[in-house]
Amino acid sequence: MKRIIQIVLSFLLIGCSSVEIVENWKNPDIEVFETNKVLIVGITSNAKAKRQFEEQLKREYQARGIEAYTSLEVFQPDFTTKKQSEESISQLESKLIANNFDAILLTKVIGVEDKIAYKNNYGEYDETHTRFKEEFLMYQDIFYNPDYYNEYKVYHTESSLYCLCPAKDRELIWKGYIDITDPQNINETVTDYVKLVTIVLEEQGLLVPQSFQEERVGDAAIK
Repeated sequence: MKRIIQIVLSFLLIGCSSVEIVENWKNPDIEVFETNKVLIVGITSNAKAKRQFEEQLKREYQARGIEAYTSLEVFQPDFTTKKQSEESISQLESKLIANNFDAILLTKVIGVEDKIAYKNNYGEYDETHTRFKEEFLMYQDIFYNPDYYNEYKVYHTESSLYCLCPAKDRELIWKGYIDITDPQNINETVTDYVKLVTIVLEEQGLLVPQSFQEERVGDAAIK
C-alpha cells in the first residue's frame, strides 16, 4: 500500500506545478476515524479555487458513501471572508452538531514565498577558463537576462481534520502541511491537491478507500 502511495505522490510532482506534502500529524489517541457527515471548508481569496476544491473533495467523500457539504452550502457567502468572533464560531459548531455533522475538514493558505531558480547550464562555458574577466562577463547575465533564471511562487497550505464530538471539545484528528509550487493551472492544481489529501487520509485510516466502500456496497446488495 505504501509503495502505491509513493508512486502516486511522485506522479503529483510531474508537470507545470507540484503539490507536495511537507509534514503531517495524526492524533496518537485515534487509530481509525470514520465520519458520517463532513463539512469541507476552504479559506482563500481565490473564489474559483475555493469552490472547485470544496466540490471535488465533497465528491471524494460522497463516492465513499459519506454525506459531505461545502462551506458555500452551509455558511453565508461572506462567512470565510469576514472576521468572526469566538461566540459566532461556537454557535456555528453547535448548529453543525445539531444537524449531525461529526467532522470538519479545513484548508487554508498560510503563506506565500517568492523563489528564484538559476539555470545550471550556461551554454558552451568551459570550466577551465579561470580568468576573472571571462568569468565575470559570462555570469553577469544571470542578473540581467531573464533566460538565466526562473521566478516562481510556493504556496504553503495547511489542511486540518476536526472531530465535532458532542461530549468533548472540537478535537484535532489530523493536520497536514502541503506546498504548492508554481501553480499555473487552477484545475490541475486543485485536482492534484485533492488527490494528495485523499491518499494521505486513506493511509492514516481517516478515510475509507473507495475500493473498500464499493466492496461494502456489493456485499450489502448480495445480502
